[in-house]
Amino acid sequence: MTKVTCDMSVSIDGFTAGPNQSADKPFGDGPVDRLHQGEAITAGSAFIMGRNMFGPGRGEWDESWKGWWGDDPPYHAPVFVLTHHPREPVQMQGGTTFTFVTDGIEPALAQARAAAGGGDVAIAGGASTVNQYLAAGAIDELRLHVAPIVLGVGERLFDGVGPLALERVGVKATDLVTHLTYRVAR
Repeated sequence: MTKVTCDMSVSIDGFTAGPNQSADKPFGDGPVDRLHQGEAITAGSAFIMGRNMFGPGRGEWDESWKGWWGDDPPYHAPVFVLTHHPREPVQMQGGTTFTFVTDGIEPALAQARAAAGGGDVAIAGGASTVNQYLAAGAIDELRLHVAPIVLGVGERLFDGVGPLALERVGVKATDLVTHLTYRVAR
C-alpha cells in the first residue's frame, strides 16, 4: 500500500526552510545529514508541493518559470503542484513532470497515488501544504530535520493542524541538525 511521507527542514522555533534554501546550510553537511537530505528529495515515487514551493509568482503563471531547480529537478518522478491557476504540465529532464492541480489536496493525492504505482507519495512542502495534509490525516510518516537556529519569520509547521498523535520511530543527531521520524497515528 502506498505510504504518504513528508520531509521538512525546520528551525528550532518551528519555521520551515524554503525551496531555495541551500541544502547544506544551515541544515547540516555531515554524512548523516547528506543521507537524510538525499532521501528527502528522492525517496518518493510521486510528489506533491504547493505553488510557493514550485515558484515565487502569484496570480497568473509566468509560463517561462519551470521551478527553482533548473532543467533537471531532483525529483525524477511526477510532481503535483497545488495551485488556483491552471497551467499545462511541464516536462523536465530526468523524468520529472510538474502537473498543476486546481481542485484541492484530495484530488492531488489521488493523482499522486495513481502515478506512484504502489510506491510512496512524498509531500514536498511548503509548510501550508504540509499543514493541510496533516490536518486531513493524510500523512503516514513525518520526518523532521531540526536545525538549532532561530529564524523568527516564515511559515510555521503545525499551524492550524489541530491535535496530532505522533509516535517517534527514529532519531539521529549531528552537531548541526537532528533528524526525527514520526509515525502519524490516526
